[in-house]
Amino acid sequence: MAAIVRLSSVCRRGVHPLIYQSTLLARPLVVPHKHQEQNYLLTARIHASQTLNASADSKAASLHWTAERVLSILLLAMGPVAYFHPGPAIDYSLAAALTLHGHWGLGQVFTDYVHGDTKIKIANAGLFLLSTVTFAGLCYFNYNDVGICKAITLLWSK
Repeated sequence: MAAIVRLSSVCRRGVHPLIYQSTLLARPLVVPHKHQEQNYLLTARIHASQTLNASADSKAASLHWTAERVLSILLLAMGPVAYFHPGPAIDYSLAAALTLHGHWGLGQVFTDYVHGDTKIKIANAGLFLLSTVTFAGLCYFNYNDVGICKAITLLWSK
């Protein structure tokens, strides 16, 4: 802020620095395209985004982002609850929350790094299969063994 005030006091004295000239600030940057002689405005290309016009998709994405954050906070809160008050309700809640958290996390990795329609379909099918097997395995462990809470307590006790 002090630099702007100082620069404006210099400009009032009749000295006009190159970076403060209004013609340089108002003039858009124009670059020629490699294969054509016509110039393109960079500012026009920046504002031509399709995601700005997708209001229904952005609402769903916003809700999904919020749900991911709420689940992460719930997982943080479930740790101490699972340690101090272990039980079947917490075991199955942890199984569902951990599976959903892993499903959403791997889904984002696949979205970022898997390209091509066929590869995306195969990756999503594999993700659903992995999530189903994970949830079924955790439920099986909760029902037929000591459960997630007791298993973690047993790991820490030794």
